[in-house]
Amino acid sequence: MIRALILVAIASATPVASAAQLDGVWMPDTQLVRGDRLLLNGLGLRTYSIFRIGIYVAGLYLEQRSDDPDVILRSTGMKLIRIRFLHNVNAQEARASWQQAFERTCKLPCDLSSGQVQRFLAAVPAFHEGDESRLLFTSHGVDVRIDGRLIGQIEDPHFAAVMLATFIGPAPPTHQLKRQLLGIRD
Repeated sequence: MIRALILVAIASATPVASAAQLDGVWMPDTQLVRGDRLLLNGLGLRTYSIFRIGIYVAGLYLEQRSDDPDVILRSTGMKLIRIRFLHNVNAQEARASWQQAFERTCKLPCDLSSGQVQRFLAAVPAFHEGDESRLLFTSHGVDVRIDGRLIGQIEDPHFAAVMLATFIGPAPPTHQLKRQLLGIRD
């Protein structure tokens, strides 16, 4: 009897890994990044066209959950966006999408170095179904990885903030994606 109680106590004290799922993509509730634990804030689906073709599922991880985009964008804490592609996207389409996102997001008085934007766009590759991109935002800038491979580091906090705002700022790809990443349920 005592052994059974001990086993029940141990089993109930063992943390259970949990995850969120959207459109067949699973993401864990937490991510350990550079020794810090980030929490899944929201999981969103990026769709394209009136046919709502699923392009990718993105998860936003924060040190503290928030549904306020201004608080998130002003935060100096780490932020992570994980993107799992559901559809192939060629390099030209991916670059055009990023270019449009920067143009929508960075209105005057916003100022991005065109050289930085062009270097970033030149590094954007084609994506294939199942590829994973990770954008790690820090107080110093952003690291961009695809399938674990570093494709670029941008050491400019302003550029990183604009890049994050392309997802959760005033002009996101879709308002549904923004609300989902902010953890706002309809």
